[in-house]
This record gives sequence, structure tokens and C-alpha cells, in this order.
Amino acid sequence: MVSALELNTHEEFVELSNAKLYVKCWKPKHNTNLTPIILFHDSLGSVELWRGFPERLCRTLKRPVIAYDRWGYGKSSPRESTLELTFIQDEVTTHLSELIEKLKLHRFALYGHSVGGAMAIVGAALKSELCDFVISESAQSFVEERTLQGIKKARASFRSPDLFSRLSKYHGDKAAWVLKAWTETWLAEEFRDWSLRSYLPQVKCPVLAIHGDNDEFGSVNFPKLICELAGASSRMLLLEDCGHVPHNECESQVFEEISRFVESL
Repeated sequence: MVSALELNTHEEFVELSNAKLYVKCWKPKHNTNLTPIILFHDSLGSVELWRGFPERLCRTLKRPVIAYDRWGYGKSSPRESTLELTFIQDEVTTHLSELIEKLKLHRFALYGHSVGGAMAIVGAALKSELCDFVISESAQSFVEERTLQGIKKARASFRSPDLFSRLSKYHGDKAAWVLKAWTETWLAEEFRDWSLRSYLPQVKCPVLAIHGDNDEFGSVNFPKLICELAGASSRMLLLEDCGHVPHNECESQVFEEISRFVESL
């Protein structure tokens, strides 16, 4: 059951050094002084593609939730340049760092889906003194053959005008860049050695790694590595008969475990 908690919602464009980012916040009307959760979307995602998840997360945990469109995605500034192979770390050291300053956040928690989950882990590592906890959902922790095959299959499916038009619905004329940025970066030979291995030991806060056993973009070895290297304060939720989007496919279980995890802190 979704809480009847009264919320305030706010959206704005935040001017950073190299881009203008669209940001949306959900906050309990009666301030609880709990740290906000910052959301990182997936490779084809946006604030709108989270759909009802941020609001329900806010109601469930009774704390603010902040989601933003990364540079080149959704309503944020368009981007012409290709993604650097360091784009996951760059998101933390540039945009997250500037957003924290612009939004005047003293502490926060991080939640990310897919590549956003990897960004959340890197954020928890590089901002360890500010991060209360991190939740990764379907996060890639290295480049697996299953990941590459899943991306190749998805790239072929987007040749369908109907499927591509759905992407355009959320990204407008940035849709082609969004698709290219995802597929060409992850399929690049130079990206094959990427992993979270050097970041995970730097994570000092509790970690919840959520993963579906039928995730088409990565095996259970992804959350296993996260929990193995992130330390004793990490735990894994492996969902049966679940694919790459647990917060949609197994919504009740995901929210139950998130609540249990956060309440235990």
C-alpha cells in the first residue's frame, strides 16, 4: 500500500559548468530532515522513464528523492560529443559534484539503475564522507559477454521505427545520440576492461545490490562482485524470474527489501 504522505514536488533546470540539467524533486511536506536519495537513470533513461518510482520511493522511505536527466538525455542540454570511456566516473566527478553544490546538499544516499547503479557505486566510493547508503539495481560491475550480446540484440531491435519512436518520446531529437552513446561506448573494444573493482573497496557505507536472475544484460556475478568487494555492510537481493528492471517487474519485493534495508541502518 502506497503511503498517503503529503508531498511537495519541484522541478527546475540547474546550470552547471558544461550543461543545463533537468532536475525533479519529491519531498514530504512536513520535513523529516532525512537525507535525500539521488537517482541515476539507465543508459536509455530519463526522469520521466522512472515513471512512478521516485514518488513511491519518497512515500515509502519518507525522505526526499531527487532525479535528474544526465547531459544529453531527456530534457537536459543536448550533447554532440561521444561519451568518454571514463563517463561513469566523470558523471560523479563533474555533474554529481556540481549538483551537490548547487542544491546545497550536505549528505545524501545514492540509487542507480543499470549503468546508473555503477554510477551510484562510484559516487559512494568517491564521496564516501557524504554518502549514507547506496542501492544498485541491475548494475553492471564489469563487462560480461552477456552484456555485450544483450546490447547487440537491443541495438538491432531499435531499427524498428515504432521502438525508436518510443525513445524519441522521452529524448526528442536527442534519441539517436542516446542510442549511439549506449551501444558504441559499451561495445567499444577499449571498454572491455572496465570494471568497478578499484572503486568497491572505497565504499564505506552500507550497500544493497538488487538483481534479477533473468537479467538480459548481466549475470548474478555482477551483484556478487559488488557484495564481495564492498565489504560486510553489503547485501544482495536476487529476484527469481526477473529481468533487467526489477523496480517494474518485481515492484512489491523491491520496495519491501528497500524498506527493510533502510530501516536497518
